[in-house]
Amino acid sequence: MRVDSHFHLWRPGRGDYGWLTPATGILYRDYEPGEFAPLLMVQGIDAAILVQAAPSEAETRFLLEHAERRPWIAGVIGWTDLAAGDAPARVAALAQTPKVRGLRPMLQDLSDPNWILGEAVRPALHAMAQHGLVFDALVRTEQLASIVTLATQHPRLSIVLDHFGKPEINGAPDSAWLEAISALADAPNVTIKLSGLLTEAPAQADAALLAPFFDPVADRFGTDRILWGSDWPVLTTAGSYADWLTISHTLLAAFDSRAREAIFGANAARVYQL
Repeated sequence: MRVDSHFHLWRPGRGDYGWLTPATGILYRDYEPGEFAPLLMVQGIDAAILVQAAPSEAETRFLLEHAERRPWIAGVIGWTDLAAGDAPARVAALAQTPKVRGLRPMLQDLSDPNWILGEAVRPALHAMAQHGLVFDALVRTEQLASIVTLATQHPRLSIVLDHFGKPEINGAPDSAWLEAISALADAPNVTIKLSGLLTEAPAQADAALLAPFFDPVADRFGTDRILWGSDWPVLTTAGSYADWLTISHTLLAAFDSRAREAIFGANAARVYQL
């Protein structure tokens, strides 16, 4: 099974996408399943993981409505307030909901880089681990240290680092990013998404530009701990779905078929328990 481990759907008119404004250009419109499904069909991708884009449980319910009607949406990464007093109960309820495979608190938008390590959040994280929900980590590079600590403090919590931790792609990789990636690779409960790189790179980026970032990740994580994702429709601000697949295939050209199959689907099926 080939799996796109990261895509979004949204309707700005719903009102809970604080970051989604006219300034975001082509992203400021509705993105619906009927527009995305043909891309999967053309590229021979069997299933996809739908990821939250608003910090609200209402948006998670909106995504689940889509998923419940479409078998190719294999799972949903939702949202709940992990610091709420009743967060463990909310987590438990979501874990019983068909197709909820994980939660994502949108850490990149928080001013405190160590918020996720606070005592208020700890019960919710324990509940996620207990109920088998994956923690998707959406962070900036300067927040990676907190994810290293999170992985150590919660060894039973499955953590997926989105978009390679959003490195600045302009020349050689930054040493701080490389060190953080290496430290995360030492935590067996952390996997990483090959996604979101084109939108962090200069225009017309190609595999040669991205290889210095991909190669150390592949070396430290190995091919059984990398998940491929498109980050559609955010991807469309930098290239097409086909463009990203072509670049990804080039990056993976040196690996054998088993490794490529793992990155393009088997790993996501295992990590998200599809």
